[in-house]
Amino acid sequence: MIASSNFTSCNFSFLPIRNHSCSRKSQLSPLNYSSNKPRSSFISLVNVINPNDIERATKYLAFLNNYDEKKKKKKGLLQICHSAFYVRTSQDPVLVPLKENGGRSGGSGGDGGGGGDGEERDWTSSFLLFTFWAGVMYYVFFLSPNQTPSIDMYFLGKLLNLKGDDGFQMNEVIVALWYIMGLWPLVYSMLLLPTGRSSKGKIPVWPFLILSCIGGAYGLIPYFVLWRPPAPPIEETELRRWPLNFLESKLTAGITMAAGLAIIIYAGLSSVDVWKEYFQYFRGSKFIHITSIDFSLLSAFAPFWVYNDMTARKWEGKGYWLLPLSLIPFLGPSLYLLLRPSLSAAPVSQSPTLLDDK
Repeated sequence: MIASSNFTSCNFSFLPIRNHSCSRKSQLSPLNYSSNKPRSSFISLVNVINPNDIERATKYLAFLNNYDEKKKKKKGLLQICHSAFYVRTSQDPVLVPLKENGGRSGGSGGDGGGGGDGEERDWTSSFLLFTFWAGVMYYVFFLSPNQTPSIDMYFLGKLLNLKGDDGFQMNEVIVALWYIMGLWPLVYSMLLLPTGRSSKGKIPVWPFLILSCIGGAYGLIPYFVLWRPPAPPIEETELRRWPLNFLESKLTAGITMAAGLAIIIYAGLSSVDVWKEYFQYFRGSKFIHITSIDFSLLSAFAPFWVYNDMTARKWEGKGYWLLPLSLIPFLGPSLYLLLRPSLSAAPVSQSPTLLDDK
């Protein structure tokens, strides 16, 4: 109460005095009072208070305000509420704000993206994609149908040409599925090299592409989890070396699309009985079941990487009409690979430093 009364008295330069002994316009200044008359008890109380106590009380109130704001703000941004009873001085306590990367000033902390650059990474999409991949793998190993394990081994031997001509004719749809699964790693190699490489995470893509030759999408999705754009810049000399000169060739894209189209036509011309037999194998055979899911996953992720490659080549303005077509399994991405501009004609993504500066 004493401090509050002092604030009230000190925030006004003068106080009007209602006294019959003084004139109506006479005013009393508490700071410049030079009259010989006894002062009022209120003014005397102000002079009795120690100015150091007033300063300490002011600092204490400012500290309480700052402490409450620090609890409300996650990153510790300082907010000072000015009022008519408080005037901040250079000696008032000030809370040191936290750095944007979550660490305190002068420290090395932070939960950023690593490397001490204070950059945070949003792991939400990676976590969700990893959860999806883990769920798929759990289904493949523990929940998928496995009623014909001996038939699965026989089919695998026949498709690998390890079985001789024993008179058994393989289902045409299963044969087409097997061969088109062998073309998918080539399509993804042309989409991920070089525009799908990860520059910030330093995770090479080629081990996952090799793994996809055996595991398909089950081996590629972990790279999707770890992938961090943008891709590093490409030099002109690198385009003339293996494997980019092969993957960027229009001849490679044309042969891939022609082979895929022939396989799809071969399966599409099969009779209704052949398709019914395929669906029976799908419901009972673990090998056919997980291979069909693998084909669906590769077809589902392909449009995203088509768009990523298209934007890296600065071709989204002219090639936007290919995005809906990329939803067509295998044929859509293959058509894009055939029509996309070469890297020598269109710049790839800029270096990470330049992108961060923008």
